[in-house]
Amino acid sequence: MKHQQSSLYLDLKQYQLHLRRLMPIQHGIAPVLMLHGAIENGRIFYSHSGKGLGCYLADNGFVVYCADFAGRGASKPSASEGFSQSQQQMICHDIPALIEHIYQQHQQKVILIAHSWGGVVAAASLARAPQLAAKLAAKVCFGTKRVISVQSLERKLKINLLWNKIAPWLSQRYGYFPARKWRMGADDEPSPFVQDTVPWIQGGVFEDPDDKFDYAHGCKMVQWPPVWHFAAQNDHLLGHPRDVQAFIAETAPEARFTLLGKKTGYLHDYDHISMLTHPTAVNGHFSELRDWLFKLCQ
Repeated sequence: MKHQQSSLYLDLKQYQLHLRRLMPIQHGIAPVLMLHGAIENGRIFYSHSGKGLGCYLADNGFVVYCADFAGRGASKPSASEGFSQSQQQMICHDIPALIEHIYQQHQQKVILIAHSWGGVVAAASLARAPQLAAKLAAKVCFGTKRVISVQSLERKLKINLLWNKIAPWLSQRYGYFPARKWRMGADDEPSPFVQDTVPWIQGGVFEDPDDKFDYAHGCKMVQWPPVWHFAAQNDHLLGHPRDVQAFIAETAPEARFTLLGKKTGYLHDYDHISMLTHPTAVNGHFSELRDWLFKLCQ
């Protein structure tokens, strides 16, 4: 590895957000903040052995911070310890705090990279606080959609049954969604967060379920930094290319879009997870993204 790893904590009084910092041995081109999606944590971007997009960018000179949202990963306390948080709190408090913290640490614009639902709450956060966009050098999303429009047997099982019905039921029973215990995901989720996501996934309007803030209108007010969305050829449900493009249309219509598959010249037909974990990514879209970010930071 050409980087060193350490853990930091951002103290938000009632809880602490864990940040895995990947520090390059040389350079330090620009800071990168990585935000994970639902039922996962920051480990989607890095490993202790040096694999993953976060490690790749750190090896190439970027200072990378892989965040664990509140209650997930190594953030304290965990959802299983009774920590509860709504999606609105993530949008209004945690994401702005993370961006501000890293911006202040480096006095430099932050590159924001998100996977799946992390890109949705990031866009919503910018809609709420459009002044934050001036502190971003770029926004990059992998498999990010707000609405799942796909109609299939997989959708009926994983979304209609498991996420929309069983997950809220388990959340009421346990006080949180025990995704790991039931082998439904890599990490647990606070109960209010799960409930907040359901209307959006089903195609409800892009507004806040608590105070009815109009995120769709808010996104139109944002002066977006350069935005790049990646979708995967074999992502048939959680980030279907069609749904990714629909999310682009309602947030940052000028965003760049890339489909990751053999038909478009890549080495593998990626899916929702392998687009960030497959070994061939290093010689394909990881290097393309690196070169694009280099140019933005010059």
